[in-house]
Amino acid sequence: MPLSIKNIFSLVSIFVPTTVAVALPDHNDWKPQDIITRDVCIIGGGATGTYSAVRLRQDMNKSVIVVEQKDRLGGHTETFFAGQYPIDYGVQAFHNFDVVKNFFGRFKISLSTAVQPPFLDKYVDLTSGKVVPNYPPDLASAGAALGIYAAAIAKYPYLAGGYFLPDPVPDELLMPFGEFVNKYHIEAALPTIWTFAHGCGDILTVPTLYIIQNFGLPQLADLLGNSFLTTTNHANSQLYLAATALLGSDVLFGSTVISANRPAGPTKDIHEIVVSTPSGRKLIRAKKLLITIPPIAAKLSSFDLDTQESGLFAQWTYSGYFIGVLANTGIPDNTNIINAGLKTPLNIPKVPFEVNFDFSGIPGLFTFKFVSHPEVSTEHVQGKVSAAVLSMAAAGTLNTTQPEFLAFSSHTPTQLRVSADAVKGGFYGKLYALQGHRQTWWTGAAWAQDDSSLLWQFTEAAVLPGLAA
Repeated sequence: MPLSIKNIFSLVSIFVPTTVAVALPDHNDWKPQDIITRDVCIIGGGATGTYSAVRLRQDMNKSVIVVEQKDRLGGHTETFFAGQYPIDYGVQAFHNFDVVKNFFGRFKISLSTAVQPPFLDKYVDLTSGKVVPNYPPDLASAGAALGIYAAAIAKYPYLAGGYFLPDPVPDELLMPFGEFVNKYHIEAALPTIWTFAHGCGDILTVPTLYIIQNFGLPQLADLLGNSFLTTTNHANSQLYLAATALLGSDVLFGSTVISANRPAGPTKDIHEIVVSTPSGRKLIRAKKLLITIPPIAAKLSSFDLDTQESGLFAQWTYSGYFIGVLANTGIPDNTNIINAGLKTPLNIPKVPFEVNFDFSGIPGLFTFKFVSHPEVSTEHVQGKVSAAVLSMAAAGTLNTTQPEFLAFSSHTPTQLRVSADAVKGGFYGKLYALQGHRQTWWTGAAWAQDDSSLLWQFTEAAVLPGLAA
């Protein structure tokens, strides 16, 4: 049977943590104006951090403070303005869920169906620059394969809520996705699946669980029903600008955690968190802590993780992910360039790879996505993206030119995942048992699907009730 949220939370009592000793702040060293006292301190102002801050403060009568490293809220939701015209080059669309409509409706932001523009899709091997012949499969074959895929994953409806897995975990969810494709003969569906799951990297080698989490029943329902939503003015960052205005001084922008002292057990002790801000160091004293940033060592080095936490977080693998806006590519307007391998299994590109160059709707401007191994520099990625554009000129496919980068952003780490053996061994039951442990709660893309709508739904159901109790 799947583990229920109640049962998972009950596992907290088995922990006997070993914490990293950190010297407590001396309150005499702090001016009163530099001490911030709140019910909840939220680390990270991305999709889940912003959602949680608004819900806790406005609806649950909790005082909050958000610590955000960037100068804006919204995380992966990014909008570039070409003059007065917006280009969403991060999060493109949202599911037709009540939690989505309610969140946008709170700020009186109207939503419309996300219409797929009638642009020409051109499939090109972006290592050689050559067009991939006889690809993708015809629509009838693709549709039939998607129907088989839908029936195959319908056995796992609980995946829409996160990683609340049964014990034992079904073997199908653990097998490499390439084996799942062969088992059901759904090769014709791969171009569509890859569009959603490319962030996993070499998707044919990744456990099927993670592919379904990127392209599962919610995505299928909105894709087939043409019911994905986007903001009517096509500027999804509008949501986070409105949240910024609402939260005001309850957000510390440009700020990072220097040290954190958390309660060692289920006590009423206070979190004491030292933060570097543009106006100097602040001491945050909070009853509870919500961490929404990726739980990897590089992001949590300032926190006093115990052995249970660090042992779990050390198991993650993830992808490098980069997005941006290009000008002067030489790619014709009204054309999308989609990467496909000429000599790779089932035409799936191998990491590192350019995903696509999508026409933005603004003459001459294209968005791009690039997937890599985690530790690469901006210069390396921009060089690879430029090479992919120029490969089409070298092959005689298009008269492409050296592109200009108008916007560039790293979304690394993305698609946090663990091995099939770790999943089989109960990794996610142990991970979810951390909720409430040491008066700390967790949300974000490691805890549910890397999808704003589903993350809001997960946060609403599995995190906020315990946090606000």
